[in-house]
Amino acid sequence: MKTLDLITIGRSSVDLYGAQVGGRLEDMRSFNKYIGGSPTNIAAGTARLGLRSAVITRVGDEHMGRFIREQLQSEGVDVRGVKTDPERLTALVLLGIRDQEQFPLIFYRDNCADMALCEDDIDPAFIAEAGCVTATGTHLSNPKTEAAVIKALNLARACGARTALDIDYRPNLWGLSGHGDGENRFIESGTVTAKLQSTLKLFDLIVGTEEEFHIAGGTTDTIKALRAVRKVSEATLVCKRGPMGAAAFEGEVPESLDDGLSGPGFPIDVFNVLGAGDGFMSGLLKGWLSGEDWPTALTFANACGALAVSRHGCTPAYPSWEELRFFLDRGIKTKALRKDAELEQIHWSTNRKGAWPRMRVFAFDHRKQLEDMADEAGAPHDRIPVFKQLCLKAALQVADGREGYGILCDPRLGQDALFQVAGTGLWTGRPVELPGSRPLELEIGPDLGSGLSEWPADHVVKVLCFYHPDDDEPLKARQEETIVRLADAARANNLEFLLEIIPSKVAPVDDETTSSVIQRFYDIGVYPDWWKLEPLKSRAAWQKACDAVIRNDRHTRGIVVLGLDSPAEDLIESFATAASFELVKGFAVGRTIFGETARKWLAGSIDDAAAVSEMAGKYSELCAQWDVARSAAEFSPTA
Repeated sequence: MKTLDLITIGRSSVDLYGAQVGGRLEDMRSFNKYIGGSPTNIAAGTARLGLRSAVITRVGDEHMGRFIREQLQSEGVDVRGVKTDPERLTALVLLGIRDQEQFPLIFYRDNCADMALCEDDIDPAFIAEAGCVTATGTHLSNPKTEAAVIKALNLARACGARTALDIDYRPNLWGLSGHGDGENRFIESGTVTAKLQSTLKLFDLIVGTEEEFHIAGGTTDTIKALRAVRKVSEATLVCKRGPMGAAAFEGEVPESLDDGLSGPGFPIDVFNVLGAGDGFMSGLLKGWLSGEDWPTALTFANACGALAVSRHGCTPAYPSWEELRFFLDRGIKTKALRKDAELEQIHWSTNRKGAWPRMRVFAFDHRKQLEDMADEAGAPHDRIPVFKQLCLKAALQVADGREGYGILCDPRLGQDALFQVAGTGLWTGRPVELPGSRPLELEIGPDLGSGLSEWPADHVVKVLCFYHPDDDEPLKARQEETIVRLADAARANNLEFLLEIIPSKVAPVDDETTSSVIQRFYDIGVYPDWWKLEPLKSRAAWQKACDAVIRNDRHTRGIVVLGLDSPAEDLIESFATAASFELVKGFAVGRTIFGETARKWLAGSIDDAAAVSEMAGKYSELCAQWDVARSAAEFSPTA
């Protein structure tokens, strides 16, 4: 029994993509950081499509190497084959989008970690787990890395696994042109042709563009090149043809590419071709390794390639299996796919990192309440940031390195705590609203995009809006406009968004109130990753609220219940109902945990250790009571 569908082998880098579109690489002001390198992209792309993927490569013993490893793990890729090189740096690539035809890039690969891959890095037992081993061309360019690739391929064939090659020809990575020529995709070379042809017999599938088959076949006549490859290999040959799709040849190569097996192409606007081939290969491998026929596999490949060229970056652009199926079922609504709101929402919501089936959040993002407590105790406000660090200590003590715990903390009074939480594994949300504001105002200022651009990638944008269906129309419009802008800014900065609504503080509520507010925000195009709701008064109200969320967004992260400074016993009682709905993942509670302790600590009647101990005890008890309620729950169905 194979435990892996696929192992890729070869390049692994950090891609630094110019964030500005339409300028020269020289003019880029900022860069977005992604994983890169064809085998690494393919491993992540196939994992998104549901294959059990792994990669064999090397990364440096530094921040960028750890970034690659962590990103692969978050994509569900097996990283046992990712070796850490203590002597070399992780490869870097700088890339840009100049226009629809020019995509400049610079490879920083001088003595990089992945080019130190060697035969000793190939574990026969690991290769034996895979149903397929896929190599890419660059690692055939150096004797040391070539030996590693050949060893992996021979082991795979001996174990009955399939083998595939993405020719992935980059002339300057074969030493044929200078550092500034990274964009060049073809230079003739008899040496490269001979090297490729010496290995082509080892593959069951060979994939490339027309130019890549030109180098593999030794001629710029595509049909002749394919026939030259056929002379040395019995592999299925798949020739990529850009917007015309691709053609597959299982036997003799006919007179025309049009006579090959094919799947439909997808005429869409090209935004970025970099990494499109790896997206194509991901879709092709998904079809091939899942036993689909070639027209179906090519349809998957063409669709994945189309989605890839429509977005910024390589791996971040690749679809999930749910997204691919949606795209194929629904079809193209606009050729500019990245402007298709429905498609982009599915892309976002099905490719988020991590899972949070249980959420036990200690909320100490309070500002005005703690300032009032400090004033009552006669304590200076500069004591509040210290107290928030004690809150974090309590949260970390209770979590004890386990998943499913988190904090809500603000940067104005809790910046040091936010610095300290980095890397701890705690889910972290940050508020942006001006406390108590109605209509809603934001502390982060009017230019939401640049304000959020400074946030760490794993921080969640949280906003509290006092909103009621009976509000007058001008007030509704003002609040809605702020929420829409904030949700758009969060998405543009790749940050998750939590929307907290408390209608009961505005006017009376019934079983319909919260669900109608939820529906209204979906109607105006706001799709929160998380909802934060007050404890609802009845099972019917919870049912309607959950139904409203699922009806509009079945990929939502879920709901957390807020505390409203309720006594612990009242909160615990409310947990029994809330926990019976699968969509409700947990709680985000603050003053019930820290309120009494804060007053005593600010007044100087207890020390730091006692404050941490008190809060940890209350937080731990709420966590335990939620877990009890959840374990006893028989989930109520949702629409």
